[in-house]
Amino acid sequence: MSLTMGQGPFGHRPWGTFDAGVSRPQHIAYIEPTNRRVRVVFNGETVADSGAASLLFETGYLPSYYFPEADVRMDVLEASEKGRESPVLGRARSWSVRVGHRIAEDSAFAWSDPPKSAPPVQGLVTFAFGAMDEWYEEDDRILGHPADPYHRIDIRHSSRHVRLSHDGRLVAESRRPVILFETSLPPRYYLPIEDVVGELVPSDHHTRCAYKGLASYYDVQVGDIELKDMVWYYPEPGPEAQGIQGYVAFFDERLDLEVDGQPRERAETPWSRPGPTQAPLRS
Repeated sequence: MSLTMGQGPFGHRPWGTFDAGVSRPQHIAYIEPTNRRVRVVFNGETVADSGAASLLFETGYLPSYYFPEADVRMDVLEASEKGRESPVLGRARSWSVRVGHRIAEDSAFAWSDPPKSAPPVQGLVTFAFGAMDEWYEEDDRILGHPADPYHRIDIRHSSRHVRLSHDGRLVAESRRPVILFETSLPPRYYLPIEDVVGELVPSDHHTRCAYKGLASYYDVQVGDIELKDMVWYYPEPGPEAQGIQGYVAFFDERLDLEVDGQPRERAETPWSRPGPTQAPLRS
């Protein structure tokens, strides 16, 4: 999630509630400086390297790093026609990034003539995160997207009795979960793999999380039913997520969940229904 994405306070489906005196805008943009050195690499070449980058938040979009033009290899940018419209930032000009024999079409953007009411984005260039090969904050590579500084995860060991079932068939049961609390999301119950009753079958599916790292998946076999990509784990979690190493989690919004004997209503999240639109998202 993010400040301006999904269930964040300025996303399309806020998790919480503002007081009645606050009129929440339908679409906002907010930019703030970052003290981190940020670098972007494409086809082995550094195309942006800045100690003066800014992080832009915009409703419906994950945070994006923006760089002063002086810190961008403008010589590898080729003008393109795609652009993008924003109700608060105006129209963006766009470029393709060409380095050697490779080209990333329509992957760099700048707001050349923003409205006077817009935050100070003029003179800054951004890149589509997934179109570039590597991103670094200082000397550490970042995955998925830039982390939102207003988003956090907290991991707590627990003795709650967690039970997961599907159509009356037990899938997993544990009294020693690790609970991951993540901003604007329901808690995730990470269980020891020994507490999974269903048969786990390795999947070739993987997703990236900016906060936890690269996830691997299992299908789970419950009787004659196979639940595809229902279980995930982090073989090498990031520094903030070391507490979930060796544990597995379920998309419990698709299962029947009981905690301490009390049924929990299925939460509505971007992963409530399986499908290709949910597959690349982190959880």
